Amino acid sequence: MLDFTWKVFSSTGNIDTYLLFKQLEQEKEDGPDSQEEELAEMDFPIS
Repeated sequence: MLDFTWKVFSSTGNIDTYLLFKQLEQEKEDGPDSQEEELAEMDFPIS
């Protein structure tokens, strides 16, 4: 998905496509555990 998004951005220069690329890249780096941790914090906020 990252490659496709980058190719679309490269050919169009669309800033929204670039922002989507950066968001996908960040989610990939965060890994699947980060989302679970965020959901757990919403259930039990740390004060």
